[in-house]
Amino acid sequence: MQETRIEVVGGAGATRYLDDVAALRMTVFREWPYLYDGDPVYERDYLAAYAGSPRSVFVLALDGARVVGAATGIPLADDAPAFQAPFIAQGLDAGEVFYFGESVLLPAYRGRGIGHAFFDGREAHARALGGFAWTAFAAVDRDPGDPRRPKTHRGNESFWSGRGYVRRPGLTMRMAWRELGNGDRDHPLTFWMRPLEAA
Repeated sequence: MQETRIEVVGGAGATRYLDDVAALRMTVFREWPYLYDGDPVYERDYLAAYAGSPRSVFVLALDGARVVGAATGIPLADDAPAFQAPFIAQGLDAGEVFYFGESVLLPAYRGRGIGHAFFDGREAHARALGGFAWTAFAAVDRDPGDPRRPKTHRGNESFWSGRGYVRRPGLTMRMAWRELGNGDRDHPLTFWMRPLEAA
């Protein structure tokens, strides 16, 4: 295992990494709380939308040439209407929001500060673009008493709060995905937001 390095690429420059990021998403999101039974075709299409936005960003963690973690971001106005709809419904300007798609990192590389690097890189990118008042992401809502929740699971809520993000109850979207052992299911995801300070 070499020292992990962080690489930031934007838009079409990320195209060569799409298969790697898709594989990471399918691996990491199989875990609680997503329990995602991955679909390679969906993954490729989903990530291609990010690569197709000239204002998007991919923050990659690499061990040598191997992609071991990735985080994405895109102006909410460039994302699918389903992601914009909850903001519009609450009178928020989607054009002022830079949306973070995901942060996925293989277990062996956790606890090294890479999660902070993922947020730092995306926040800096949004700030450099200009015109954004907020950064935001969505997290799946699960029943705390769900018997599938591993006893050793430690959520990311304290990490997100420590970075200044606040969960916005009611600012929620629904998304369907194939859940391990349960087939296609509809899932609520609630947004967390933070004001984006000027450079």
